[in-house]
Amino acid sequence: MAPCHCAMLPLFCSLVFSMAAAVVGETGGDVGRPTHLHFYFHENFSGGPNGTTVVVSKVRGGSNNSSFFGGVFVVDDMLREGPDPASQLLGRAQGLTVGTSLSDGALLTVLNFVFTEGAYSGSSLTLLGRALLGTVMERPIVGGTGVFRMARGYTLSKMVQSPDPNNLLVLEYDAYIWH
Repeated sequence: MAPCHCAMLPLFCSLVFSMAAAVVGETGGDVGRPTHLHFYFHENFSGGPNGTTVVVSKVRGGSNNSSFFGGVFVVDDMLREGPDPASQLLGRAQGLTVGTSLSDGALLTVLNFVFTEGAYSGSSLTLLGRALLGTVMERPIVGGTGVFRMARGYTLSKMVQSPDPNNLLVLEYDAYIWH
């Protein structure tokens, strides 16, 4: 990875945090309309033509490092109706994941959930927060587009049994959105 790209990551993260703070500051008052979504996130980390994640920066200490620290990954994962890889595609989860903890495997995730099918087609949700696989992960929704313009809320997600645990990570998501 070129040194100039490493210098850009802190700038990118501070920009994302500034935008999130601006949204929070502008949306006080009216709670808005609540929406609950339930779907499954599918990440194919096997590489090759079906892979949905790319390693930008390798994990410090190599593959034996369980903390993921230093790893930077770009993702274009699938959002599906169910845990089965053949279930209906609802959209994509696009963004980046960064290993930020030396000890517990915590990740910083910056994700856009882009809906391409159904009632929310053409709309998106933006998440920013900490993820720790193996736990119930709560992350804030900091914005959205289309039907979800000015969205706020949170998601709860957890790993579920994968039909192909060596190549496919499946997370069950519940999104609680006010827009």
